[in-house]
Amino acid sequence: MRDTFSKTLIVRFSSVGDIVLSSLLVRVLRRRFPHAQIDYLVKTEFAGLVRGNPNISRVIELPAGATFSDLRDIRKKVLKSGYDLVIDIHDSLRSRYVSLGARRVVRFRKRKLARFLLVRFKWDVYGFFGGAPGVAERYLEPVHSLGVTNDGEGLEVFPDEGDHLVAETLLRSAKISPETTMVGIAPSARHANKRWPGERFAETVLTLLRNPNRACILLGSVEERERCTGIAQAVLSSAPGARLINTAGLLSLTEVTALMDRCELVLSNDSGLMHLAAARKRKVVALFGPTVRQFGFYPYGTESIVLERSGLGCRPCTHIGRPSCPKGHFRCLEEIEPGQVVKSIEQLLRQ
Repeated sequence: MRDTFSKTLIVRFSSVGDIVLSSLLVRVLRRRFPHAQIDYLVKTEFAGLVRGNPNISRVIELPAGATFSDLRDIRKKVLKSGYDLVIDIHDSLRSRYVSLGARRVVRFRKRKLARFLLVRFKWDVYGFFGGAPGVAERYLEPVHSLGVTNDGEGLEVFPDEGDHLVAETLLRSAKISPETTMVGIAPSARHANKRWPGERFAETVLTLLRNPNRACILLGSVEERERCTGIAQAVLSSAPGARLINTAGLLSLTEVTALMDRCELVLSNDSGLMHLAAARKRKVVALFGPTVRQFGFYPYGTESIVLERSGLGCRPCTHIGRPSCPKGHFRCLEEIEPGQVVKSIEQLLRQ
């Protein structure tokens, strides 16, 4: 590969966590080539996560519900732009199609065989495939020959002034003072078997709110509002007047990020919001069930504690998640107790 370029395109259509994890690549690429044009191709629904990034020259959006015609139009734009280099960190049929015919295309190694063997047979052979660094670091592997290296500064997301104004207005309306210690609670995940039971979250929140100087804030998308509402109702039925705010479905991703800036710590499942918290350098307590560290999605670049049920022969059962536990017992998350979670939260808050 040539040791320089003037125009490059990074392709990562989705999802929240993967896009946030790519921010390390974007930043170190910009530092290595300060005058280059660095564009980013992403789905419209996630474009807000990269639109404010000062290291990106232009954001190209793939519309929601994109058809083959949309992909064809995007591919025409890519070819017309004459990129010296396309960095495909999505590596799907669609990303391969839109980069087809570009001058030079590089892709990161997903370590699919190692992943398959670990999920299917519980054989950990990652050492034979370049190890198991975090995905943020794996995204750098295709451009190592360009002299692009990790700067050790972690991830980043860029909420704007409007996002912070929304967050502060919400907190003022809830009468949460700046002196209050806030804990963010992200109780959902895209796949059901990655979600710690809602009643466990409710029990944890109740214990945390015994401290009168604390408030908890539920974070989630429109699709996650029902789950967050159920947790809020369970808490408030036991402790009417508890300092708990449910923001699920009310905020954009960047507004959620701005709200996280007021949190001392975020409790989360293995989800995109966990990576947003890491990008804002929040302390994180993460709950991992069917997935494991080797897949590369642990909290990156921030102070964290990961709680998981080690020693289960069925774990990992998936690398992305499933609608339910394939064994029917859900031990990987059911056996993480609220007491353990509270202890970890208190430990990080003291540090």
